[in-house]
Amino acid sequence: MEILEQRQGAVTVVKPIGPLLGADAESFKLKLSEALDRSLGRLVLDATELAFVDSRGLEVLKEATDGLSKSGQSLRVCGANETLREVLDLTGLSELFEQYQDVGSGVRSFL
Repeated sequence: MEILEQRQGAVTVVKPIGPLLGADAESFKLKLSEALDRSLGRLVLDATELAFVDSRGLEVLKEATDGLSKSGQSLRVCGANETLREVLDLTGLSELFEQYQDVGSGVRSFL
C-alpha cells in the first residue's frame, strides 16, 4: 500500500492507495498518528483509491477517530466507494466518521 500525504492550508490530507489489509495496518496507523500530531487533528482521509478495508484496517480507522473524539473531533472520510460505505454501515462505524463526497468538502469543513 502506498500512502500519500499533502497539506491544504492547515489541513493534512492522507490518501492510501490500494487495499488496507492487516499487513499494512500498522504502517498506516503510524502515518495517521504522525499526520494527526502535525495537523493538530485537522486531517482528511481521501478514500478515493482505498480499494478494500479488512477488519484490522477498520480497527485502525476506529482507533484514529477514537483519539480524535477525545478532543471533540472526528475523522473526515472523503470519496469512499460503495463497498467501503457498506462495510462502515454494516459494522456500525459509519456514524463515527464525518463523510464527504470529495476532499475539497472535507477540507472546507474545518473552516
